[in-house]
Order: sequence, then C-alpha cells, then structure tokens
Amino acid sequence: MKILVATGHTQGIHPGDYHYCIERELVWIQEPCGRDLRDPEGPCGCGRGFAGAASHRATTTAMVVESEMTRDDMVLAFQTSLEDGGWPPEWAEDVTDENLDIAARLPAGAIITRKLESFFVRGAMF
Repeated sequence: MKILVATGHTQGIHPGDYHYCIERELVWIQEPCGRDLRDPEGPCGCGRGFAGAASHRATTTAMVVESEMTRDDMVLAFQTSLEDGGWPPEWAEDVTDENLDIAARLPAGAIITRKLESFFVRGAMF
C-alpha cells in the first residue's frame, strides 16, 4: 500500500523549506499552532510541515511510497510515536487513516508539500 514518508527531495525550492526528519520515516500531520493558523507562511512553519514519527522532528516535504507495512503495522508505529512524543496514543488510528487517505490519492513517487489542510504536488521521484 502507499504511505507518506519524509523526504529531503526538492528541499530549497520554497524559501520556507526545512527538513529535520530522518529520510523515509513515517510522517503525520499535526494541528498547527494559532500563529500558523493566522499566517501559515510565518516563521513557525508547523502549518507547512509533516511531523516525523521516529525523529519527532519535521519536514516541509513528504513522498508517497509503496510499502510492505500493513495498516496494523502503521497503527502500532504511530501509537508508539504518539506516546513517546507526549500525544494521546489513541489518535493512532486517525493519524494512520489520514496518512493512507492522502497517499492513496497520489502516485508512488509524488513529492508533496502542505499549507494547513491543503496538499500540493511539488515533484516526483520515479
């Protein structure tokens, strides 16, 4: 199945890009802070980022990849990540389903960015 992972590909195209994740770690979309809800292009950047499940860091670029992971594998990974990061582990199913829903709409290799709840294809790695 297709999932979203962190990538550094296409970093630097936008002046607000950042990439502090581990390459190809699972990512999820955190609710942006109030400052970014008012100005997603502002200095915080959380409204443009994807959160890394392993590193607990963030990136502005994610890639759709084919994975051998099952939905259950992802739920377990996100439960662990959320708990380690101080978030409610019971969010794991919703976080997994959001990742899978976004990835399912795009071809493997697509590199995406986000602005709040909107997602944009920036490029592709085929």
